[in-house]
Amino acid sequence: MRTVLLTGFEPFDQDTVNPSWEAVGLLDGTLLGDVRIVGRQLPCAFAQAPERLQQLLEEYEPQLVIAVGLGPGRADVCIERVAININDARIPDNLGEQPIDTPVVADGPAAYFSTLPIKAMVRALKTAGIASSVSHTAGTFVCNQVFYCLQHALAGSAVRGGFIHVPALPEQTVQNGMPSMTLSTVVEGLRIAVITALNTHHDVLESGGQVS
Repeated sequence: MRTVLLTGFEPFDQDTVNPSWEAVGLLDGTLLGDVRIVGRQLPCAFAQAPERLQQLLEEYEPQLVIAVGLGPGRADVCIERVAININDARIPDNLGEQPIDTPVVADGPAAYFSTLPIKAMVRALKTAGIASSVSHTAGTFVCNQVFYCLQHALAGSAVRGGFIHVPALPEQTVQNGMPSMTLSTVVEGLRIAVITALNTHHDVLESGGQVS
């Protein structure tokens, strides 16, 4: 049986829930034919998240990895294109650390691109009625750090990986009026994203090329 590893983050910045983990946790153990989804939580901490991610990669030896994080203020499921080699935290992480202008990996490449079929995934989500887009910035907080470390770890292998940002839950935006998405929609969006990534060998083109 093949394994897909999904990761979500623990709550941060005074939130009591994180939709990335809430959705990933619900998908843990899901079977998609001969594929099993393993959902695991990552700490929202620069000093701990990369090590935990590496432990999960070694433990489960997945064929596909998608890290998921909360994108406050985002209105749709954002499939990230690129991770950059910089930590520049706007707020402290859950351990109180706030690195400014430090590399994710010393002497690493400036950036890594997702190896997921990002446009095919967006198309599949939109076809299902779920708002989605390709994003060209994963930020410079722990989400970007995990995305970069994931691609760094998978570089040169046949394992594909990438990152998805999801909106806040409605209960998180009551006071500020920011965009939100229901948990059930996020869960379904991630499920569709996984299926599309597994079944798409070549991404679609901007002009609407064929998926194969």
